[in-house]
Amino acid sequence: MRLEGKTALVTGASRGIGRAIAKTLASQGAMVIVNYNGSKEAAEQVVSEIREAGGTAISFGCSVANPQAVETMMKEMISQYKRLDILVNNAGITRDNLILKMKEEDFDAVLNTNLKGVFHTCRYAARQMLKQKAGCIVNISSISGVMGNAGQTNYAASKAGVIGFTKSLARELASREIRVNAVAPGFIETEMTEKLPETAVEAGKSQIPFGRFGKAEEVAKAVCFLASDDASYITGQVLHVDGGMGM
Repeated sequence: MRLEGKTALVTGASRGIGRAIAKTLASQGAMVIVNYNGSKEAAEQVVSEIREAGGTAISFGCSVANPQAVETMMKEMISQYKRLDILVNNAGITRDNLILKMKEEDFDAVLNTNLKGVFHTCRYAARQMLKQKAGCIVNISSISGVMGNAGQTNYAASKAGVIGFTKSLARELASREIRVNAVAPGFIETEMTEKLPETAVEAGKSQIPFGRFGKAEEVAKAVCFLASDDASYITGQVLHVDGGMGM
């Protein structure tokens, strides 16, 4: 129970990697706010699973791309729980296409959620953590933000931006011992990858030294480590969880 007594907010936690992160943090004793934007039913299912396992969680609907909505969420959460110990920025979207076919609104939508959404949540979280003189932020980037990926100029740009944002914020908050790190997953088994054609799956696996896609729980364990006191002297780092793909 490495996170006993901690309050954690996980954005985009109704499915996939975010769902696994929320459940893993709760299993280690954290009280988890399961943020969602699209599916309240899916978020409530995550909350139910956490509670059935003996953990504590609530859900909160909010688009991280909307600064006013984020401000409301943060104020209500801190008013109720009095503190925020862990912020995990996982919310993200894709609008994949080749550059010549990509619409400007698709580029903007991805940047607004994946990168500007991180700015919105971190801005309010940092205020509270500075008051507490303690806290930890983990931002979910991607191997696409490290290596690039054809057809994902918008997504790769947003995730590369998350890495630069993470390192800069880590420098700003280090004097108060508030840690800011990033996790860069590779190909992970989620609802999204389940829809890929078999040829795309095999092509992806061929790029991975481990020869398989990762599991959401493997990403969640890395996040849990960075959020815990076991990582008390780690900040400004990007932990790759990619089976060696980024080597």
